[in-house]
This record gives sequence, structure tokens and C-alpha cells, in this order.
Amino acid sequence: MVASAFSFSLMSLCVKQVGTRIPAAEVVLARSLLSVVLSWWLLRRAAVSPWGNRRGLLIWRGCVGTGALLCVYSALASLPLASATVLQYLYPTFTGVLAWVGLREHLSKRLVAAIAIGWLGVLVVAQPAALFGGSMPLPLIPVLVGICGALLTAIAYVSVRSLANTEHPLVVVFYFPLVALPMSIPLVWLDPVLPTPVELIWLVGVGLFTQIGQVYLTRGIMALPAARATAISYVQVIFAGLWGWIVFSETINRWTITGALLVMAATLISLSSPHRPANGELKPAGDR
Repeated sequence: MVASAFSFSLMSLCVKQVGTRIPAAEVVLARSLLSVVLSWWLLRRAAVSPWGNRRGLLIWRGCVGTGALLCVYSALASLPLASATVLQYLYPTFTGVLAWVGLREHLSKRLVAAIAIGWLGVLVVAQPAALFGGSMPLPLIPVLVGICGALLTAIAYVSVRSLANTEHPLVVVFYFPLVALPMSIPLVWLDPVLPTPVELIWLVGVGLFTQIGQVYLTRGIMALPAARATAISYVQVIFAGLWGWIVFSETINRWTITGALLVMAATLISLSSPHRPANGELKPAGDR
């Protein structure tokens, strides 16, 4: 999950570089093209059949994940990087609740506290103007799009967790871009933008880092209860703060340091949280 968070932070950096000119659907299309090729190569190398067993749920996960990508990429293009990140990281809260309701996963008090502390840390690091004050609040529509992306992300992650008993992680990863590809083509056709050579490099980066992040993410969610796995991924906020400092010359102030410490505390609490197996708990697919 930590490796996944690092990869996704690099993906967000690449999206931010092209998002002001390239539409979100075109970024999704570029990401999907590269990811389909890489996923197929990994499946062939592992001698795993790509088509899976529960194809309906695999397609559903791809549809929901594609919707989440469109929302997240749109938010990254329309909002400051820190603000878009805080909205994206509402998803662990949604994931914990959905996994508790839909998968009957145990939601301990310690894990609830970890989610709350991590969410608070995300807010402190991002310092959205609407909560911390400022001359101009965040625009409403991009904020709502970002929240919608977080909810769809949570639904996709719970779907991945429910596939753990029957599907190989690489199959789950493969279906995501396989579904995203035909879904994004009509949207790109409506508003095509020819990328420059430099933008092509950033788009390749989006696909490459997303693929790496998806592989580690799928393995992490299948090997851990969904709520704990997503709580660990809060460390992406720390990585985002570093990229903001290195690439965009954003100042790391006391609020950033305080928020980073809260995020780290949430991660440690989630890792040390005792897990009591619930009835019908799923066997990690990555162990097969």
C-alpha cells in the first residue's frame, strides 16, 4: 500500500502537468492504452488467463473505477494539488463504512480512530481555503466532482476486496483499463486535443505510474481488510507534500509538518490494530 501511494503521487504530479490543457477523458484514454499493454504482458509472463471468473463484477469494478478516474483527474486539473488530494482522500472513510456494511468486515474502535486521525491530517496538510480561511473559497463544482471521485473510488476498492477469493490480482488490474478504454473513447472524440511531445511524456508517466500503483494497490487490498489497507494509503499525502515542495516550490510550514505527523500516526495505528476475523472473511487472492 505504501508503494502504491508513492506511485499514485507521481501519477498525480503527471496529471497536474497536463491537466490545464488536456481533457480528463484524454488522460484516462492515454493511461488505459499503456496499462492494457502492460497488464497483458504481465498476465502472459505469469501464465494467468486474463478473463477471470466473475466477469460481471470485474466489468462493474472497471466502470466504477473509470468514473472515479474521470472525477479525480478533473479535480486535479481544476483545483490546487493539495486541495484535490484532500478531497481524494475522503475515500478511506467511505471504504471503511462500505466494507463494514457490504463485506461485514470488522470495524474496530482503533481503526475508526485511525481513519479519523488520518482524515484530520489530510485536512491539515492540504489546508483548503474553505476550512482554514482565505481570500477565495474553493469552487463548488470541482469540489463536488472531487467528492464524487472519492465515493466512486471507495466503491471500486470494496469491489476489488470482494473479488479476492476468485480472481488473480493481475486479472483485476487488467480489467480496469480494458473497460476504461471503450468508455473514454467517445468522450475524447467530443473534445480531442493533440498533445505536444512534452505532454506525451507526461501522459506516458500517468500510465506507467498508475499501472505500478494499481498492481501494488490490488495486492494490498486483497491481502488486508479494506478499511485498514486504505488507511495505510494516507501516506500519499506526505509524498504529495514533497512533490509540491520540490516541483511547485510550495512551502512546507508548521501545518504541513503537523498534518504529516498525524498521517504517520494514523498509519501506525492502523498497522497495529488487532484484527478479529469476521464470519466469511475472504482469503487473500495474492496468497494463492
